[in-house]
Amino acid sequence: MKINIYYGGRGLIEDPTLYVIEKMVSVLEELRVTVNRYNMYEDKAGIATLPNTLKDCDGVILAASVEWFGIGGYMQQFLDMCWLYADKKKLAGIYMLPVVVATAYGEQDAELTLRKAWDVLGGISLNGFAAYVDSHEVFERNTAYLAMLERKAEDFYRAINQKAVKLPTSNTAVRNNIIKKSNINLTPQESEQLSKFVSNDGYVKQQKEDIEELSAMFKQLLGETPEVEEEQYEDEVIEALYKSFKSSPGFKAKYVMVIPDIRKVLVLRVSDTLLCQYEEDQDGDVKLKVKSDMLRNIIAGKGTFQNGFMSGEITAKGNFKTLRMLDQLFVFKK
Repeated sequence: MKINIYYGGRGLIEDPTLYVIEKMVSVLEELRVTVNRYNMYEDKAGIATLPNTLKDCDGVILAASVEWFGIGGYMQQFLDMCWLYADKKKLAGIYMLPVVVATAYGEQDAELTLRKAWDVLGGISLNGFAAYVDSHEVFERNTAYLAMLERKAEDFYRAINQKAVKLPTSNTAVRNNIIKKSNINLTPQESEQLSKFVSNDGYVKQQKEDIEELSAMFKQLLGETPEVEEEQYEDEVIEALYKSFKSSPGFKAKYVMVIPDIRKVLVLRVSDTLLCQYEEDQDGDVKLKVKSDMLRNIIAGKGTFQNGFMSGEITAKGNFKTLRMLDQLFVFKK
């Protein structure tokens, strides 16, 4: 038998949920159960791939800590990923025991939330372990509480071993009749691969950039280009940069501005003088990505590089102290 434990707390030493998990693990291992534990706080980006670990287990323990309200973000994200990417046929035969330990109000609500969520996912939820304590010492001092905890782990083992049957619930009807699934029908293998892509921040970022560039290209093909012709726009930008340049003694830097919607890379080499020209994509002290409209507004004095960066309209990487110098080096007038 194999049981996975998914811990959705923050991993704080004083979290009593950790004590409860460890006691349950010791009981299950005495029963010769293979136990795998996943601490979601350790790999936040990997939560999207966790549903893949469900395909070879018989039961799961969802362990949540209630510190102020509800089951917490990590556990909610995990359940969301199960809805999107888990193999629902496999999940239908997996028993789930919710374990909720609260240091604030709401342990019973959180335990019920986990059970309802698992039912909607199509799995088999069991009555869980929910308690409110100030610290794990409460369990250590009270042998009756500790015995209840151990008995809950044993009951969970028996339910899986004996293939316990659960009466149907209205949550199943809700899932089948009301909640709409994605229109994209993916195989379990495709869902697993997609979850890996989603967890890869670099891949997601690159996809967004590619979509942005393709969108700009198709707009040009459909005649939705700016009124100003590209060549005229390019000349205007360079002329405005030279005209507004104010050198800073002893300061040297190389700025690379990627303008995706016109597929140009503007390179600024700054020292006591300015060299500004369009070149191939390359690295610099600061590399920015800015749309032509945003750059046009800046050189028209309607904005600044810093404000564009803070608003998210300009993305940048490199030395941010050097980035802030842009607005001192180039002072545009309305």
